[in-house]
Amino acid sequence: MQYHTPGSFDDAVAIAANAQGITRFLAGGTDVLVQLRADIVTPDVLIDVKRIDGVRDIVREDGGWRIGIAVSGAEMSEHPELHAQWPGLVEAMDLVGSTQIQGRATLVGNLCNGSPAADSVPAMIAAGAHVSVTGPNGSRRVPVEDIPVGPGRTSLEKGELISAVHIPARGDHGGDAYLRFIPRTEMDIAVVGCGVNLRLDGETITEARVSLGAVAPTVLLVREAADAIIGTALDEAAMEALAAAASAACNPIDDKRGTIKFRTHVAGVLARRAAKIAYERAGASQ
Repeated sequence: MQYHTPGSFDDAVAIAANAQGITRFLAGGTDVLVQLRADIVTPDVLIDVKRIDGVRDIVREDGGWRIGIAVSGAEMSEHPELHAQWPGLVEAMDLVGSTQIQGRATLVGNLCNGSPAADSVPAMIAAGAHVSVTGPNGSRRVPVEDIPVGPGRTSLEKGELISAVHIPARGDHGGDAYLRFIPRTEMDIAVVGCGVNLRLDGETITEARVSLGAVAPTVLLVREAADAIIGTALDEAAMEALAAAASAACNPIDDKRGTIKFRTHVAGVLARRAAKIAYERAGASQ
């Protein structure tokens, strides 16, 4: 196995573009190192990006935030401004693994692992987050929802890597929330996850995004669920319409953690609960 420590994203791209065999990037390592030790995947080329400038930074950008690709969940949780503005996103990342894992796990690793049950991905999608993708043909901005294409698969081409996460400006009267259902009380994989982000004008919802995890081959952006609550004060009729739209969007599997019927029902329940929390947070910010 070849091990590289590039000093820039351009160098990382050049190494990845010319690599032969299985290539993996190392930022936190909570997926790739476990897979390596378990003989699930043994990379031919391992590219450690932690020495690239800025990958451990959380900085202001156009009123929002740029989060470096090696920023850990623990560092996000300990950032008071980010946590205050985007509590749902930070709380979602805080659900990934144990305290020890939190010291290493990253948003980008959680995204590029390609799991439909990833906790931070529905929250990022609900927030309207984008990522910078850097490759042989330069860099481009991509909505987070366009990165996963199936279990364990992403839309990234050979030689490409994510070089930053961009969280939009929170703005006034906005709130977000992420909830999941798991069989245990902690350190488990989501059976269903739901992220909601919304904005108010008075008591009326003027903007919304709803995302679901673990109910389809990829994390879903459910526009019909958002449409169900826009223009409402999140009354009971709106909540019912939201739950129905969330359940209708589901295309889950039966497995030992949950049946199709159960996951479909829980998606609606979590959408209601997450929307209520986001609505209360948006009202508190007025």
